[in-house]
Amino acid sequence: MDKKITIAIDGFSSTGKSTLAKQLAKELGYIYVDTGAMYRAVALYAMQHDFISETHFDKESLVAKLPKVTLQFLFNPELGFAEMYLNEVNVETEIRTLAVSNFVSKVAEVSEVRSKLVEQQQHMGENKGIVMDGRDIGTVVFKDAELKLFMTASSETRAKRRYQELIEKGQEVTYEDVLKNVEERDYIDTHREDSPLVKASDAIEIDNSQLSISEQFQKVLELVKSVS
Repeated sequence: MDKKITIAIDGFSSTGKSTLAKQLAKELGYIYVDTGAMYRAVALYAMQHDFISETHFDKESLVAKLPKVTLQFLFNPELGFAEMYLNEVNVETEIRTLAVSNFVSKVAEVSEVRSKLVEQQQHMGENKGIVMDGRDIGTVVFKDAELKLFMTASSETRAKRRYQELIEKGQEVTYEDVLKNVEERDYIDTHREDSPLVKASDAIEIDNSQLSISEQFQKVLELVKSVS
């Protein structure tokens, strides 16, 4: 491949965006950025400081504390990927729980949160050679990305994948709760006023309901080669 490009991967929750993005970054020698981890870390911060719960959301206090929130990706050579650090503490495990999943879309609705994180994300990709996944990468963060993908699959398929992933991590969850979370996040993500989840007009849609991880990777790798 002759030139480094920007690869923007958007789509619904639990469509395997991060898995695909990690594969591509490793294959191409690119930087990988999981923007969902960044929003999850802010959601965890809000939970830790009692700004958000099932009964309330103190957006004003969260916004006021945003200057105190420091996010970093630090590479773990044993795992082969970068982990999320919140104020210099590794929170990679904590941010992947269903509890955080239940609040992350609400936190991501806050314009001030999005503004802070989008600015950081754009800075990370200034030199291209980056794979970034999230909800607004091709529509907001990198509008001029050379390759934009939009990942989708049925809510039931995504809930089954997410449920299996959480069970394998030892978390006590039910399929019904995971499906409810997937559907609620879909609604919030697609209906928020600031940067809702939509397919960019020049994005290539990939429904991976019936695709294996390997089949998907090979399909996308051919797309990368066609624009690199």
